[in-house]
Amino acid sequence: MSNLKALELPVVEPEAVSCCPPVTSAALSEADSVRMAAMFKALADPVRLRLFSRVASHEGGEACVCDIQDVGVSQPTVSHHLKKLREAGLLTSERRGTWVYYRVAPEVLAAMAGLLSAVR
Repeated sequence: MSNLKALELPVVEPEAVSCCPPVTSAALSEADSVRMAAMFKALADPVRLRLFSRVASHEGGEACVCDIQDVGVSQPTVSHHLKKLREAGLLTSERRGTWVYYRVAPEVLAAMAGLLSAVR
């Protein structure tokens, strides 16, 4: 079992992801900062970052949990981390039979990169 303290993250709706101008162009609103902080907090965990990377880089842009779960933690812990990534608006999921397939939420990478870019 991991000694990592669980982060309480607000649930972010996928359509709310493309929200923010670059931080160099204007101050973030409170709502935008809450949404983007939830995404960055979710990725700040090494296991979550590895799972997110595995989904994002998987052939076809979609990964079955059975293909990405070997990250050095138990299956229930993998499920917990994937849930947190979904709640943060980073992943979407679809159950097909006994397996769940994950995709990076549309626009999420562009929104995060846009927030950190110097020019929009």
